[in-house]
Amino acid sequence: MTLRVFTARTIRTMNPSLPEATAVAVKDGMIVEVGTLDSLQPWLSRHDHVVDERFADKVLMPGFIDPHLHPSLGAILLPMHFITALEWRLPDRVVAPVVGHAAYLDRLSAIEADMPANEPLHTWGYHHIWHGRITRTMINAISAMRPILVWQRSYHEIVMNDAAIDWLKFDRERLRQHPQVDAEAGRFYESGKLMATARMMGYLTDPERFRHGLSLVKAAIHAGGHTTIGDLTGGYFDTDDEWEAMRDVLDTPDTPFRVQMIPVGTRPVRQIDQADAVVPWLKERASRSTARLFYRDHVKLFMDGAFFAELMQVQPPGYIDGHHGEWMFPPELTEAVARACWNAGYRIHVHCTGDLGLELALDILEKLQFERPRVNHRFTIEHFGLSTPEQVRRIADLGAIVSANVYYLHELGEAYWQHSIGHERASQMARLGTVARHNVTTALHSDFTMAPALPLFNAWVAINRVSEAGNVLGATERLTVEQAMRAITIDAAYVLGMEHEVGSIRAGKKADFTVLEQDPFTVDPMTIKDIPVWGTVFEGMPFPRAS
Repeated sequence: MTLRVFTARTIRTMNPSLPEATAVAVKDGMIVEVGTLDSLQPWLSRHDHVVDERFADKVLMPGFIDPHLHPSLGAILLPMHFITALEWRLPDRVVAPVVGHAAYLDRLSAIEADMPANEPLHTWGYHHIWHGRITRTMINAISAMRPILVWQRSYHEIVMNDAAIDWLKFDRERLRQHPQVDAEAGRFYESGKLMATARMMGYLTDPERFRHGLSLVKAAIHAGGHTTIGDLTGGYFDTDDEWEAMRDVLDTPDTPFRVQMIPVGTRPVRQIDQADAVVPWLKERASRSTARLFYRDHVKLFMDGAFFAELMQVQPPGYIDGHHGEWMFPPELTEAVARACWNAGYRIHVHCTGDLGLELALDILEKLQFERPRVNHRFTIEHFGLSTPEQVRRIADLGAIVSANVYYLHELGEAYWQHSIGHERASQMARLGTVARHNVTTALHSDFTMAPALPLFNAWVAINRVSEAGNVLGATERLTVEQAMRAITIDAAYVLGMEHEVGSIRAGKKADFTVLEQDPFTVDPMTIKDIPVWGTVFEGMPFPRAS
């Protein structure tokens, strides 16, 4: 056999038994051995080999892993017009920040004026804290003829003008009766938003538009240095057309990453007595797996509403303005589906954004453990926005793990301090330091597009806890560099149940590497987010970033 040996300035293996190396031998997409050219000599003296020195001045790490990302959601949103409070660097453009109510409406008006007639205007990134309240009548003033849909930063909410409501053929009287639609404001949220997106499905998933969006997502994932991601809706729409498009764009030789599909367990269930239908439905999904797009024994459930939409369910004292959060599904339905999946041996991932949502998730886990004890169940708290120290101890006691969106702290920490929940709770979003002190396995994710698909940026937030205004929030909840790097490599692999395949550089694992220009362990921690990513090696094949 012929070995390819990659040499590097430093190889950070994330294997504590051999934390650093300078050479790694690869064959057929697998790691044969890692060490130095001298220590590899028993292999090299007996087998044909090629020493590849292209990374001699670079740093290799295990391929970065984002265990919670949404390719199909990104494919819907990236072709839209972005109007966001913070700058976004996308594969095809850089989006300048827009802050203020007048500035937002001016930008929306400028986009509308520059568009062809009869084309609906979809814009993503709106948040009332940054942009003020936007209503149906305000959008009507920009255009009474063109459908305009303002997608809130969370994706869980849309504000529409009358032309958009007519475009989607809504009965206005019925809208007034919907519990999660504010018909006067033109605001559709949670189940109301789902109802709206169902009506625009033909537009959002138009084959040309959707495939173009997937190609942009593919570029963004590669640019971040990923080699493995988790799709935490297992295909957002769960249609044959979506699956075909994902295979056409992502299941190809030029895709330098794999996608573990984790479907939503409530999708086939409408009533509690239908909960047992979820298991055969999950098994049918698993039968579609390919090498790059695959299902395993994981399932996703939802508790409370979106963090960016301020629809998370929070414990007393609640929100400053007195509003309340929302449940994504009736809690009793979520519990019934969780029980069916738990009893069938599935590993459950639960979307929890507020501390009341987390409390419900832990109540369900405790009940399931009492009814049918399981070890190594990896019940995963996803997002982990608000929590209490006592809940973290309970997470540890119940054997749960955490996959956190620490980016919440960076973009929303100060905004929510001033406008939503006050300083104490806002500064302690994603209390990862407490989680680490309780030895709870923790990963970092982007929930792209809720955060940029940039693992080093999210690690930087976890290490420094710096807000968008440049202030440190909750210093005692910082992670060390080692902990943060584990959270985007081996601990992220653990969340996906793939730690025996990826996440560290050792013999027998897949030859997945992220290639960096600098070493995160030796640079100033405040500069980690700025380390250039050369590209990746995926199963032994180098894939440089597109210039």
